[in-house]
Amino acid sequence: MDLTLATREVDGTTIVSVGGEIDVYTAPKLRDKITELVAAGAHNLVVDLEAVEFLDSTGLGVLVGGLKKVRAHDGSLQLVCTQDRLLKIFRITGLAKVFAIHGSAESAIAAV
Repeated sequence: MDLTLATREVDGTTIVSVGGEIDVYTAPKLRDKITELVAAGAHNLVVDLEAVEFLDSTGLGVLVGGLKKVRAHDGSLQLVCTQDRLLKIFRITGLAKVFAIHGSAESAIAAV
């Protein structure tokens, strides 16, 4: 399975909709997209994981790296995720306390 990325801007916040699998092979694509957006001045990101079917430790590392990048510019990185299997990964790793995880893109944008 490949990784799909789509970006759009809503009220000054950039939403990155991710689909497919985020693993050791596809995670660099997401990392490069986040790096590109931050370099272009997008410091408030919402990463929508609703269409993600698989997430491994490499993908988690990319998200943590993205969070560090936006925080270096006083920005924020919010996640949209309602899938139990992904939420469980965030809870087990303790990253549920690090990331703001929302049930919809609208609530994530409101939190920025």
